[in-house]
Amino acid sequence: MADGTDPKKQLRSRHWYGGANKDAFMHRSWIKNQGHPDHMFDGRPVIGICNTWSDLNPCNAHFKELAEVVKRGVYEAGGFPVEFPAMSLGETTLRPTAMLFRNLASMEVEESIRANPIDGVVLLVGCDKTTPALLMGAASCDLPTIALSGGPMLNGKFRGCDVGSGTSVWQFSEAVKAGEMTLADFMSAESGMSRSPGHCMTMGTASTMASMVESLGIGLPENAAYPAVDARRKRLAHLVGMRAVQIVKEDLRISKVLTREAFQNAIRTNGAIGGSTNAVVHLLAVAGRLGIELTLDDWDQWGRDVPTIVDLMPSGRFLMEDFCYAGGLPVVLKALGEHGMLNQDVVTINGKTMWENVKDAQNYNAEVIRPWDNPLTAQGGIAVLRGNLAPNGAILKPSAATPALMQHRGRAVVFENIDDYKKKIADPNLDIDETCIMVLKNCGPKGYPGMAEVGNMGLPPKVLKKGITDMVRISDARMSGTAYGTVVLHTSPEAAAGGPLALVKDGDIIELDVAGRGLHLEVGDEELAKRRAHWKAPTPPFDSGYQKLYVEHVLQADKGADLDFLVGMRGAGIPRESH
Repeated sequence: MADGTDPKKQLRSRHWYGGANKDAFMHRSWIKNQGHPDHMFDGRPVIGICNTWSDLNPCNAHFKELAEVVKRGVYEAGGFPVEFPAMSLGETTLRPTAMLFRNLASMEVEESIRANPIDGVVLLVGCDKTTPALLMGAASCDLPTIALSGGPMLNGKFRGCDVGSGTSVWQFSEAVKAGEMTLADFMSAESGMSRSPGHCMTMGTASTMASMVESLGIGLPENAAYPAVDARRKRLAHLVGMRAVQIVKEDLRISKVLTREAFQNAIRTNGAIGGSTNAVVHLLAVAGRLGIELTLDDWDQWGRDVPTIVDLMPSGRFLMEDFCYAGGLPVVLKALGEHGMLNQDVVTINGKTMWENVKDAQNYNAEVIRPWDNPLTAQGGIAVLRGNLAPNGAILKPSAATPALMQHRGRAVVFENIDDYKKKIADPNLDIDETCIMVLKNCGPKGYPGMAEVGNMGLPPKVLKKGITDMVRISDARMSGTAYGTVVLHTSPEAAAGGPLALVKDGDIIELDVAGRGLHLEVGDEELAKRRAHWKAPTPPFDSGYQKLYVEHVLQADKGADLDFLVGMRGAGIPRESH
């Protein structure tokens, strides 16, 4: 395989670097301007390191150093590492929402892999959307691929207490509105939240997706929980570089690891860790790139009876640093396996089965990773709701919801879009109380556009001042994985696409029945038909550029919100000669 003499085993990169013709001369000559000696082109595997570093993305700001450690591992194993950039989607700063650009980044990754002399790929992922974007792009190419997450920040600290990124921000902000926290204290807490490089240290979307990488088997064991600044994160990076060379030699392509059984493991893991609702739309999109049938019904069926045993914010008390010291994700995977909820024989990227990787894991803190028979929530997972308000489905995270509100019937208070919400929510004359159901429209894939994380609408100040901390909220939006509450999300079809959510009016009665998986608008078909006849689709914000392309081609949330023409595996291929 290494010398490229057998066409059936020829390394992909040899189509660029192999031979004595003019094209090979040019390909080798120009890249030698970086000081690479002749023997780097002797047929060794070329490993592309896809790096989402950016100063604009604080979660991934340490990736330059991490990439250098991966390179050391590649060199040690006899490979040739080449680093290339990908659009870095910084959740904390990117507007209007990072989700708008997930599919764009996936396109860049896919085409960068396909167009360049790469035999295998290391994906450096961290901040929320970089993980699914890179997995989606790599999946469409189907080369040997391994993912490495950047790791969470150290625990936040404020006046002797732990502060969770995102989760504590929502709590503090609501406390200020309720008059329970001074603005000075709120501002003082800011500096203690983000104390090191890394992504959110709550079980938000970034930590969830790092856990998905490990539970899917596309990352090495212990990928999810080592803090970004822990020396063991670098050790893992070195091992990832070494393993990347081997998976090329073994032809262990991404499609051989990301099977339907692997997705089942990930979905059950998401329930056990109290993972983010965003994992739903991301795993649906990744599966779609691989041609694997994965639906909302799979999410509901596979995750429904899984107890949430990880006691982390936003569902619980602790943070990722504590999770790491307790034993991390291998402990959770072992518990799933011991209770018949893990496909133990699936192949993982290190060449071992999932069970071989986790069978010896030990739990060092039974408060952080709770016993199976003493869970945080008896039925975790993601609840998939259906009814005349969400014919294609909507989702809710039981572990983050208020049990008393899981069965609720209330009067709708409607916000036509996020600007309408901001305009009205603090008005003391707003006709709303804690029994009402807040409804937010036009914040889905087409409507925002990009399906922003605004579904966990802050409660009206006049309700907060009564000591109420949760109300039922319904939207076609997403919410941050660090958020909490009885929040119905991803309502499909969305309002901007003419879904029933678009027809809801103030005063309508809505019934939420999580146990029965129902979401019903108590308005007759005849009245809804009249409302539909007067409905007009909102005008998209742009009539050119990427946003126009996005709005015209984005799928609904129940299909993963990918662009319709990106679904499926196109392979890596060998592009035509450039000269």
